[in-house]
Amino acid sequence: MKVVLLAGGLGTRISEESEYKPKPMIEIGGMPILWHIMKEYSYYGFNEFIICAGYKQQIIKEWFRNYFLYTSDITFDLTEEYKMVVHDKHTEPWKVTVVDTGLNTLTGGRIKRVQKYIGDHPFMMTYGDGVCDVDIRKLLEYHEAHGKMATLTSVMVEQQKGILDVSGDNAVRSFREKSSSDGALINAGYMVLNPEVFDYIDGDQTSFEREPLEAIARQGELMSYRHTGYWQCMDTKKEKEALEKLWAEGKAPWKKW
Repeated sequence: MKVVLLAGGLGTRISEESEYKPKPMIEIGGMPILWHIMKEYSYYGFNEFIICAGYKQQIIKEWFRNYFLYTSDITFDLTEEYKMVVHDKHTEPWKVTVVDTGLNTLTGGRIKRVQKYIGDHPFMMTYGDGVCDVDIRKLLEYHEAHGKMATLTSVMVEQQKGILDVSGDNAVRSFREKSSSDGALINAGYMVLNPEVFDYIDGDQTSFEREPLEAIARQGELMSYRHTGYWQCMDTKKEKEALEKLWAEGKAPWKKW
């Protein structure tokens, strides 16, 4: 199953660093937070990724190219028949497709733009700026068991994200965007989606968290997988520093590998 990572928005400028690179490429412990998220999925056996890039997308492409080169043993044959021979590689067994989904495209539009790389199959999707210790295998099993169109991971934190009204059977009855007075279950990403969700996305200016998820919820096709463990996004410098501290102390809850 393929994993779609949203990594193309301008996002919040959490530091000077984020003016020179996409937020998902800001490092925690010397590696981009995007790499941390991919390691989470890889731990559970999901190794094929589609990265929805946009803002400074060339930096993401260059990073993966260099990551492969820098972690491999390579002979550069500089004779007339120039060739490069990779003797051994130490990277993860990943297949990574980086797609330029546009600078100003909204989240739904980015997902729609990579449809041709996904095909008519269920896929996973999350955001490129948050880590979590959710059991992704159990999340997938839950999605397959309920038979609905979409599943998102929900967490209870004091932050302002997409607000969910979740019933006793975990069906999402409504979905709406944040309000300053809210304190409830929020959308933490880490979704499993059936290909029918593409039919709810009109184009580049569709925010996936607005019309598509709201409509899917109204139809009773959006389910919540409640996660009571660790989840943290990286929207502020303080949040970045907290993630750095956990990693440096060897206490990062999301590190399963």
